Amino acid sequence: MLFIETDSPPPFYQEQLSPLKRKQLDQWFIGHRTQGYYLKRFAQFDQQGYLSPKWHWAAFFITLPWLLYRKRYMDALVYSVAGWSFIQLNIVIALVTFEFVAMPYIPDAYQMATRIGIAGIIWLFWSFMVARWTDAYYYRMARREIADAINDHPRDEAAQQAHLRREGGVSLFGLGLGFGFFAFALMVINVQFLPIIAKQKENEVLFDAYDITKNAQNRVALIYQQTGVCPTNLPLSTDAQQVRMQVTTQVDGLPATDCAVVATVQNIKFPIRYLNDQTLVFHHNPDTDSWSCISSLNEKQAPKRCITN
Repeated sequence: MLFIETDSPPPFYQEQLSPLKRKQLDQWFIGHRTQGYYLKRFAQFDQQGYLSPKWHWAAFFITLPWLLYRKRYMDALVYSVAGWSFIQLNIVIALVTFEFVAMPYIPDAYQMATRIGIAGIIWLFWSFMVARWTDAYYYRMARREIADAINDHPRDEAAQQAHLRREGGVSLFGLGLGFGFFAFALMVINVQFLPIIAKQKENEVLFDAYDITKNAQNRVALIYQQTGVCPTNLPLSTDAQQVRMQVTTQVDGLPATDCAVVATVQNIKFPIRYLNDQTLVFHHNPDTDSWSCISSLNEKQAPKRCITN
């Protein structure tokens, strides 16, 4: 699509056709959907005598469904394999280069957003280039099919019409297939790849939460040992705003404790928002003068030293 001849006259142009006959053939190929738009574009290319970039919104946003909708099945296959592979290769090259050259200078909090931004810019550039040449590509397809119809059936107008309606027009099935493919891809990302990313982020958050809470419990335990009083007014400040902590003498579900450090996970973003409001509790056992850990997390998520409620 991006490598279209710009010679004059346009490829497959049938000079012997009258304007009325050419318009009739174009109508048969285009079909009824958005016929006026494409007839205007085709007339512009015919008049100027060469192909040039225009703008096509559908190709910018949904290139693959548009190709299937316009019955360009083989081109859709090539685009989905070669085109997307080309995009992915460029994204990988750009990310690897940026990772070694500039990423060390980017704050940790912005590194993931930077990677997504680089990939997005490359994807947008590709979509922009495709959208500029889509009308020229479709015009070329029309002229090629019209040339084939005339060469195969030079005096049979009905056969020409049947050929162009078969090769042109639109396919609602193709449109549905295109969007179905996107839905399938999103499902695969959600089921296969997103959990991998989420698991890594989950481990990081839970490790930090446990480490911060354990350090706070050590401070509380030392004060409790020295004074014999649970320091409920002890300020537990932390730079990690994802953990809210408090010292208390009462914990729901733990009647046999006189001092506890309760840590609540908060402000967690997608894709691990399910960790919000989960708790880690280090509590003092009066009978044994020891400290234990319990958690509202499930067995797979909870730290090894904590048991689940």
